[in-house]
Amino acid sequence: MIIAIDGPSGVGKSSIAKAISKKLNIYHLDTGAMYRTLAYKLKKDNIEFSKELLKDFDFQIKDNKFYLDNEDITDKIRENDISILASNISKIKEVREFMVELQRKISNNKDVVLDGRDIATVVFPNADIKLYIDASAEIRAKRRFLELNETISFDKILEDIKNRDYQDMTREIAPLVKADDAILVDTSNMSLEEVIKKIIDIIEGEQK
Repeated sequence: MIIAIDGPSGVGKSSIAKAISKKLNIYHLDTGAMYRTLAYKLKKDNIEFSKELLKDFDFQIKDNKFYLDNEDITDKIRENDISILASNISKIKEVREFMVELQRKISNNKDVVLDGRDIATVVFPNADIKLYIDASAEIRAKRRFLELNETISFDKILEDIKNRDYQDMTREIAPLVKADDAILVDTSNMSLEEVIKKIIDIIEGEQK
């Protein structure tokens, strides 16, 4: 079974997918973190992207944690500047192709829930369950503001989220869009627990 979860930045896709994977005891692949990991490498090594970089790009995923050069970078790749850089490199054709192929390879022969921005439209257009998670930009900015312990101003986070939405929705390659057959879940006025319950109900309903 393949469950595809798409949605904009800061909507909580990874937290939702992680909870779903635990509830259903299936594998979880955070595809956005894969782009963030590449972005982190570029920043850490202070280098520009090149096609050759992908040949040697290697990272590990263990228990939903991301490792680069044996360093646990799971928390570091959540930083705001990494998010922006990840969005920029995700527009590069070679990066997209590399990541999509890798995502399919990792998910092969698994019951899996994947979250990202093009899972139901590009990576797995024939996924068994397709969900599009959404919330207003203001709600997403508020959640992110609290998550970052108020180290960045709310206005800055809101501006970044709106810019990210525009970039993701208007990029030439694999733009963020709700798949025609995806089920919309608006989380604006829902707690994480309520969202999880709703999605589990949807999955169980689809399997009947």
